[in-house]
Amino acid sequence: MTSTRNAPAGTLPRDDSTRVVLRPRYEGSNICTWIGFKHVNYLVEEAVLDHLRQRGFPAGELYERYGICTDITEIDTRMWTAYHIDDVAVATVRQAEGPGQELRFVVEMIADRGKPVRTVTAKVGVTLRKDVRGFPAEPVPAELAALVVDRIGTPQEPVAASGDDVIAQLTENRNAFGWSWRVPYPYCHFTERLQMSGYLRLMEEAVDLFLADRGVSIHTLLSEQNWIPVVPSSSITMLDEVGMEEEIHTVFTVENVFKRLTYTARMDCYVRRDGVLRKTATGTITHGYAVIENRRDWSQVDFDDRLHGALLGDGATS
Repeated sequence: MTSTRNAPAGTLPRDDSTRVVLRPRYEGSNICTWIGFKHVNYLVEEAVLDHLRQRGFPAGELYERYGICTDITEIDTRMWTAYHIDDVAVATVRQAEGPGQELRFVVEMIADRGKPVRTVTAKVGVTLRKDVRGFPAEPVPAELAALVVDRIGTPQEPVAASGDDVIAQLTENRNAFGWSWRVPYPYCHFTERLQMSGYLRLMEEAVDLFLADRGVSIHTLLSEQNWIPVVPSSSITMLDEVGMEEEIHTVFTVENVFKRLTYTARMDCYVRRDGVLRKTATGTITHGYAVIENRRDWSQVDFDDRLHGALLGDGATS
């Protein structure tokens, strides 16, 4: 492996950006031909990994030779316009300044609509985590030595909870929905840890389950009103590591309903360790709603009384 620049320890080359052409995955085309927020974030992930590859630090080689795991630990994405399945996404990535040992990047994406149109802007944090499974490894490259950590995040302060009904305690007196689930192997990487794409799947599932619990499931509004949820922004930050087959307690809390246009909810994830709950991740997602006009176009609509009341959690109609 060779670096593209001679950089001091703890830094990567910052004097130029990289560019990569990507296409959305077919799996993400759930409603008509539009790409959901999760797969938009997958494009952001791929752009950052390609940036590291072009800078001389491909994730595969970092792991296989040096025992370094490349973990995306923070992703904050703004979606300005929708991607369609056959679109070409042109992503530009540059490194940004940031505190601590986490690498930070800014991603800007455009699509061709007869002229370049801004589609996505994102801020991404990457942690280089030492693999501790015991296999031999070469010395870490000097440019990266000060960036490698033994563990992602830091153990969080314990959250008070007793007994078996953790979800009831975490959601009590809050406009929230929660459930517990076991981390499956396909949501993990580097053999044992939950990865960012797993949290993105979890956030998508949290929205789906929350809406169904409130009587306004995605299928219900699609079949009755031709409405779909649309996402202008989302963010997730890992606070601590989670291992395969650990049980995560997930709480989805509506924090703000802005007029009848959008609502913002927070997702918090906890695990029980040594008899106490500790938060492992937090994130937010903002939704509006749109009516499908034809196979390609949609337009935003105001929340009606049923949806507005469901989001408020009290049956309110104004």
